[in-house]
Amino acid sequence: MAEKKANSALMKPLTPSPQLAEVVGSEPLPRPEVVSKVWDYIKKNDLQNPQNKREIIADDKLKPVFGKDRVTMFEMNKYLSQHLN
Repeated sequence: MAEKKANSALMKPLTPSPQLAEVVGSEPLPRPEVVSKVWDYIKKNDLQNPQNKREIIADDKLKPVFGKDRVTMFEMNKYLSQHLN
């Protein structure tokens, strides 16, 4: 069976905006790694709503990235992509 190649567009390193760099660092990273680091940050800082784990409560570092106080985990990627180029 042939090896499945990773989508090269997905693995292309992207530069985080200054706001996102506050959370993930300023080094260019592939999109999946950015998402993973944001999740690490969310879990480390206990930013999931305890009543609804799908909701993320933005702290001072995430508010500028999300542009609002709360986002769902499904909305998160939309906001993150606006901060990657």
